Amino acid sequence: MPRKTLKTERVAGKVHPMKAKIAVLASGDGSNFESIVQAAHLGHLPAEIVGLVVSRDGVEAVRRAGRLKIPVVVLNPKNFADRGAWDVALRDQLVAWNADWVALAGFLALIGPAVLKKFSHRLINSHPALLPKFGGPGMYGHNVHQAVIAAGEVETGVTFHLVDEVYDHGRVLVQEKIPVLANDTAESLATRLKARENELYPRVLADLVTGRITTG
Repeated sequence: MPRKTLKTERVAGKVHPMKAKIAVLASGDGSNFESIVQAAHLGHLPAEIVGLVVSRDGVEAVRRAGRLKIPVVVLNPKNFADRGAWDVALRDQLVAWNADWVALAGFLALIGPAVLKKFSHRLINSHPALLPKFGGPGMYGHNVHQAVIAAGEVETGVTFHLVDEVYDHGRVLVQEKIPVLANDTAESLATRLKARENELYPRVLADLVTGRITTG
């Protein structure tokens, strides 16, 4: 796939790069979502966060979006006739926002072909383990950290990868490791890893939108 062309705009006779538009998908707490928004507000991430899609109402991510004044759309797969209809609705919402990139931040629903085709090589996910270990259906949240500890792993980490039609399967872009401490519980490990993930996600997105990381 050819490299995405950087958009530009003319201001006062000079050509300036336009900010990329990023939509975020979340299903729960939304701490990664907030870290992405804050990085954009501070200028560390040269992008505009155009909206948040959640797969269920009433989650903390929705409350964060309200406080941060980011538009929210709830698209619960259970409210659609089938997954194909949900997938098309998600694609259409992302298109309506003119999204250039889509960042999954704890989004539990499997992305379908309509979105994958429209946003090929522009769908990014963060997973709290060193893929391909501890990925796939059911491997999310504390389930991942419990599995890591049960397996006796001495290290774990966070993986940023492209999204494809299989859970946690797309090409790995960035991984960062942290040690599993002897006295770690799933909760303590989750806390340490989430803090690192919150810090790294905006940096990875910044590298993507500026072309320092390529996905083609």
